[in-house]
Order: sequence, then C-alpha cells, then structure tokens
Amino acid sequence: TTLFRSPATVSKPVGGDKNGGTRMVKLRKMPRYYPTEDVPRKLLSHGKKPFCQHRRKLRPSITPGTVLILLNGRHRGKRVVFLKQLASGLLLATGPLVLNRIPLRRAHQKFVIATSTKIDISTVKIPKHLNDSYFKKKKLRKPKHQEGEIFDTEKEKYELTEQRKIGRAHV
Repeated sequence: TTLFRSPATVSKPVGGDKNGGTRMVKLRKMPRYYPTEDVPRKLLSHGKKPFCQHRRKLRPSITPGTVLILLNGRHRGKRVVFLKQLASGLLLATGPLVLNRIPLRRAHQKFVIATSTKIDISTVKIPKHLNDSYFKKKKLRKPKHQEGEIFDTEKEKYELTEQRKIGRAHV
C-alpha cells in the first residue's frame, strides 16, 4: 500500500523568449510578513462556557427559610432569612425590614453563614419582579459645568424608588 502524497510544487508557464518556458512554483508559500512581537493567542478551551451560562449551584445547607448570617456589606453580622436564589447565583435575603431593619438584599453564598434555624416561608408570596435587574443601580448623570459654577454644582444622589419601598414592605 503506497500513500499518495500531494505535490509540493507545480509547473507554471513563464512568458519571455529566454526564460526557459516553465517554472516550478511552491503551492504553499512562506508568509511574507513576520510580526516583530509574538502576540499570545487565546487557547481554545474545550467545554468552557461564559459566566452567564454557568450552572448555579446552591450550598445544601441553604434552603428557602434558612436563617443566614451576613459577613459583608453594611449589615455584616446580622441575621437574615433566605428567600430564593436569583438567576445570577446570588441569594435573595431579607431581615425582614420591620424586625431588624434589613431590606431585601442580594448576597453571595460565599459571604454568608447558614445556621441550622429554619423558618416556614411557604405562606410568603415572593413577587416575580424580584430579579437581578430589579436590584441593579441606575446610572447617575454627571452634571455639566456651566460658566462660573465649577465648585457649587452638586452630583445627583441615589434615592430609593417608590417601587423598591413598596416591594420591601410586602415581603
């Protein structure tokens, strides 16, 4: 069994009287340009998905109604009740606001301690609009400086919307 190998060169006709008539030309030419610096190429990794397509795993000790202790943010050290896991993988938790002044908050499960205390929240209705876009901060507009008032222009401050105030009162 002989293997058929494709030819590396091909014969091409060349014009002119004293040029010999034909030339042997390479089929695969070498590159004309070599970059001065090697640019590192990203390796094509098999089975790697972007973060938005990752599967969100929840720690088995965290179930709806579990009392969690927050470890970061302004409410660190306080106990909250876990309601549900959001699409981004963050946990939706609440104080509730009327008991310990902690509103509806998102928390990462790395930054909570799950206690063994569980509360029955089967009667609590969690609205569908409580998702990641609900908690996203709105972009504040930077003020344009007019003539002469460089220092006395105030930045726009973040304020709670009415929807957020009503939403945290319901849950």
